[in-house]
Amino acid sequence: MTAPNDGSKPQIRQDLPTAARMYDYCLGGKDNFPVDRAAVLAVHKQFPEGVTEARNNRLFLYRLVRFLARDAGIRQFLDMGSGLPTQANVHQVAQQFQPDAHVVYVDNDPIVLAHGRALLADDRTTTVIAADMTEPERILGDPDARKLIDFSRPAAALFLSIGHSIVDDTLLGNMLSTVWGALASGSYLAFSQVCGVDQATVDEGNEMTKRLGLAWRNRTTEQVVELMRGLTGAESVEPGLVKVVDWRPDPDQPRLAHVDEPLRPYLESPPENQRSMECGVVFRKL
Repeated sequence: MTAPNDGSKPQIRQDLPTAARMYDYCLGGKDNFPVDRAAVLAVHKQFPEGVTEARNNRLFLYRLVRFLARDAGIRQFLDMGSGLPTQANVHQVAQQFQPDAHVVYVDNDPIVLAHGRALLADDRTTTVIAADMTEPERILGDPDARKLIDFSRPAAALFLSIGHSIVDDTLLGNMLSTVWGALASGSYLAFSQVCGVDQATVDEGNEMTKRLGLAWRNRTTEQVVELMRGLTGAESVEPGLVKVVDWRPDPDQPRLAHVDEPLRPYLESPPENQRSMECGVVFRKL
């Protein structure tokens, strides 16, 4: 993965948690700080299913990208809000089935960009763009993105586990519809985010994350459906909007790394009455 080399040093704050580093901790990663680990544990006191759902989303990413590359023949991927390099990254999965697949990662978290520069600098089929995903026009016009993605041909845009990081519905809807509008026929768009079983649960989760200093908004599945109304000419890929664990499950897919000891009880004893879950949907452009 290559990245803009402007000589600037990323300003990495360690006093506030970030979604990318919290996600990394749930996946068994090491690129996180005490503030991130404390925030994850605070979330799990109210929503003990959180670590399971984060891991379910990463497993969903593998099955999704495998479907797009192997079954749909997609060779171009735009991964919005990609997060830290970890297990089963998009380019690694895609290139198992399409060796010439091109991948553009987009993120504005300084630590994500630093790791992208340091760890993946030699991959000429993959790049990382330092950009805010809520500015889709800038991303679509970025010269580095256009070197790797020909938007006149089918591509896949991935918005995985990022919807809850965009608090404003209008901003999120515009982001989705703008990228969708730039994609050619035969392209795909995938979306996932944390959903609550009802509005009261959503409100409880949003109040909790606000106290932690996170820009975060859980939604109901009905609200997710409403966000997708701006995707004209969209055909939902079976099985539609579902819990990500139920999207074409495969018990034989590669496993994730083990989690840190404080999180293990949450995996070993999942809650009987789950109140929040990661939900996802995939669309094909007609």
